[in-house]
Amino acid sequence: QVQLVQSGGGLVQVGGSLRLSCAASGRTLSTYTVGWFRQAPGKEREFVAAISRSGSNANYADSVKGRFTISRDSAKNTVTLEMNSLKSEDTAIYYCAADSRYLSGGVYPSNYYYWGQGTQVTVSS
Repeated sequence: QVQLVQSGGGLVQVGGSLRLSCAASGRTLSTYTVGWFRQAPGKEREFVAAISRSGSNANYADSVKGRFTISRDSAKNTVTLEMNSLKSEDTAIYYCAADSRYLSGGVYPSNYYYWGQGTQVTVSS
């Protein structure tokens, strides 16, 4: 069993940058695919980005492609989401998630079994 602990996030102005980290305890995170999802008030949880177990493949939602980057740091047992050129519509609670069943990251919440606690990202205009 793996426990996911998120850090980062906060308040930033439009056009700014933030970094979210997802740290794992209990297991090596490289044996899990990891995804990031977000949920805005009144909306369903939506896919943001995912990275394969090896770290060689990543996929992104169209809305964040070219602005967000997901990466692994095996030494720190973490996955990071770098968010640049932030827009007001990026405001949401962001969640990291992990699963050991697949080689590549899925785009649905049901593709993941383990979840972080969530962290607020607010982009002000």
